[in-house]
Amino acid sequence: MAVRRRRVLGRSRTGRFAPDFDPDFGDRALTEARHDIVIGRWQGVRDLLAATGDDWARRTHRVRLLSHAAAGSSTVETWRAAEPGNPDAAVLRAATEVVRVFDAAIAAGRGAAVDRARVDTAVAACRSAAEAAPADPMPWVSLLSVARLYEGGVPRRELRYWFDELRRRDPYNTEGHVQVLRYLSARWHGTHGAMYDFARDAAGVAPPGSPLPVLVQVARVEEYRYIAEGALGRGPVRGFDQHWKHELAVTELRRTYDRWIGGREPGAPVVPEEVGELNFLAHAACYAGQVESARELMGLLGARAAWVPWAYTGDPREQFVRFREGLGIG
Repeated sequence: MAVRRRRVLGRSRTGRFAPDFDPDFGDRALTEARHDIVIGRWQGVRDLLAATGDDWARRTHRVRLLSHAAAGSSTVETWRAAEPGNPDAAVLRAATEVVRVFDAAIAAGRGAAVDRARVDTAVAACRSAAEAAPADPMPWVSLLSVARLYEGGVPRRELRYWFDELRRRDPYNTEGHVQVLRYLSARWHGTHGAMYDFARDAAGVAPPGSPLPVLVQVARVEEYRYIAEGALGRGPVRGFDQHWKHELAVTELRRTYDRWIGGREPGAPVVPEEVGELNFLAHAACYAGQVESARELMGLLGARAAWVPWAYTGDPREQFVRFREGLGIG
């Protein structure tokens, strides 16, 4: 029934292609667990995380989305009370606390100070989760996320320590690297240069088939967003029409494509935890006018669309459909 509501095979009632913005990217077990959270049941969440085991990429994807579902309820606290010794409950609660403090920051408005005590509480939950689940990289991903909310950031030595602990557990954890990239961006506590340096360094050491090189395309989206927001009401930004198409942007796009897509096993399916990053690469290829790469990437995605990065450059549905049709995928 759930699949039917999302329009089978990405087709609308009129027969035209319709992108599927399912946040779980087709992870049906995750969808069921998130529904359980909404109705106050935690047992399905416990079973899902236990079954996920140490598949860190999938676990990070699942915990991140479960935390967003849990942020508006007390389900994760109920689980913690029922099973205080369960490390998965500690990890999910820490991630949920981070989402809650970000929600509070969004509600306060950009530029408003975030209650430091609240950020400290989220950090304490992350540290507790790291002790409860010493092998799990997710508490360190959560720490690297919430670090952005400290006014002025965190001491460089501390950020480095958190990042080193993440890499000790999962050297190529994409979500953790994305959080550091955002911390280093001009939007938060760094500069465009620092952000790109970090992205390129991480991409350069990623093994073939890893999605980590897409950090460079994530950085390009972050730069676009920052400059576009700053230009609101002041007219177009000079030279910005070449942001995706200039020589360095295209060279780096091809490099990411070769290292990630070229390094994958031929015919390997795109798993849910890859879909978000694949949208970044497809978006870059479409805007760079790299037709062959864009066609293959959009073909790999099928109907599985993500709001970000498409939402930063226009209407996500319109762009996704327009580019597909322009590539002859339709």
